[in-house]
Amino acid sequence: MTSTSVAYARLSAAALALGTLLTGCGGGGVSVTDTSATATSAWQWTLPSYFPTPKVPADNPMSAEKVDLGRHLFYDKRLSGNGTMACASCHQQDKAFTDGLAQAVGSTGDIHPRSAQPLANVVYAPLLTWANKSLTSLEQQMLVPLMGVDPVEMGINDANKAQVLQRISDLPLYQAKFQAAFAQEANPVNWVNITKAVSSFQRSLISANSRYDQQLQGKAVLTEQEQRGQRLFFGEKAECFHCHGSFNFNDQVVHASTRVLETPFHNTGLYNIGGTGAFPTPNRGLFELTGLAADMGKFRAQSLRNVAVTAPYMHDGSIATLEGVLDFYAAGGRNITSGPYAGDGRQNPNKSSLVAQINLSAQDKADLVAFLKTLTDEEFLTNPKLANPFASP
Repeated sequence: MTSTSVAYARLSAAALALGTLLTGCGGGGVSVTDTSATATSAWQWTLPSYFPTPKVPADNPMSAEKVDLGRHLFYDKRLSGNGTMACASCHQQDKAFTDGLAQAVGSTGDIHPRSAQPLANVVYAPLLTWANKSLTSLEQQMLVPLMGVDPVEMGINDANKAQVLQRISDLPLYQAKFQAAFAQEANPVNWVNITKAVSSFQRSLISANSRYDQQLQGKAVLTEQEQRGQRLFFGEKAECFHCHGSFNFNDQVVHASTRVLETPFHNTGLYNIGGTGAFPTPNRGLFELTGLAADMGKFRAQSLRNVAVTAPYMHDGSIATLEGVLDFYAAGGRNITSGPYAGDGRQNPNKSSLVAQINLSAQDKADLVAFLKTLTDEEFLTNPKLANPFASP
């Protein structure tokens, strides 16, 4: 699951020692077949023509059986230290696989400093979490929510990891599903395969059927207001497209044909504590890992697909509405006039040059919000193939 963790660098030694963890366990759309490696069943990507074929790790090819297993594990609370939390607890389908909270809450009650990120089209993400250049695969990233200690998310550790694995391996349901997904292995129920299966399910979370997409495919027509918002979004007046101009409405994208990979991070002027350029600890962006002053406040631009259902916004959930986000960007940053975070973000010395004051009228803002709402993919939010398999009918 795409965690919000700020603290990959703070993971327990067990989580960082991957070997220890693993050895300690017993449009019209087009269909593209994943041929990256031999799979139990060929996987068909159903994508519009403007979506590139996803890049999939050679050592974890897609298969229907693996995705099915991963879906069950994703929704299973048994995959947490105390059995109270699933990946889906912070990544809920009707909210585009986020949770609607400003800050996520872990299985032991720890309050996360950041918001849970949505998972739509995460297969195209070259880097994971809000601000970490070292997390480059879903399999690797999954260790953060599983084993992280500051904050605790899923709460698996050296003391309980064998017990958690036993919960899974004892169930006939999982014995059959692991065998189907990893048919070449004599003992397939292990942590390596858990991470592979959940990652495969996450890669299957394709969102490409919003009204915006239907318009591109000639299946829908946007209203006049939505069209005005679209022109603003992709035009030089509002300039939203500079950071959100890809098919996935962000600026970090990788796929099977990628040759040059760009992974920009941005300081948008959300804070400027005391006029020093500082952001609140421990939410200081790339700076948390690099210690470089220039990285203070730099975060990954979020995809805007399904953005209308993923409030609140920003890395810390500190802006409640889309209207508030537009006011923030139109002002060229946020001026906090009192309290511990007081400071004029508009004057942050590390702020991106792409974030400058924009003259947007009330009508312009309403038109932009109307367009952003066309990015909601209702099919994705309700697709039973992505839903909780344990839920009562």
